[in-house]
Parts: sequence; C-alpha cells; structure tokens
Amino acid sequence: LEYAEKNIRINAIGPGYIKTPLLDALDEVTTKTLIALHPMGRLGESEEIAELALWLASSKSSFVTGSYYPADGGYLAQ
Repeated sequence: LEYAEKNIRINAIGPGYIKTPLLDALDEVTTKTLIALHPMGRLGESEEIAELALWLASSKSSFVTGSYYPADGGYLAQ
C-alpha cells in the first residue's frame, strides 16, 4: 500500500503444479495423483502462468495492486 501512491503495483502469482521438465521425472502414478488434486483435472501450462504475468505487467491491469492470484486449476478453492 505504501507504494500505490507512487504508481508502483505489487501483486503475486501462486502457480499450482505446472507441466515443466522438473515434473517429467515423476512416475505415472505420482503424476496422476497430482492431476487428481486439481478440480480442472489437469496440470497447468507454463504459458498460462506467463499470460497472467504479462497481464499484471501491462497497462490493462493498471488499477490492480496488492493482490494474490492463485493459478492452480482450482486447488485452493476446494
């Protein structure tokens, strides 16, 4: 809040499990277990997180500050 008057916006993105090379090392059972944790029934894509970050960095979100954006396929909503 102390930076809002200076037109500095601060937001946070909380990604869920995202398909990355790090998850490629998991066995099929573990991967299916992770997928089942998400109400959307899938893991996220890195592009989806990037799109949110780009929106937050753009002028289209010029009135958004002090917010947390979980991008987790509905995991926290459970």
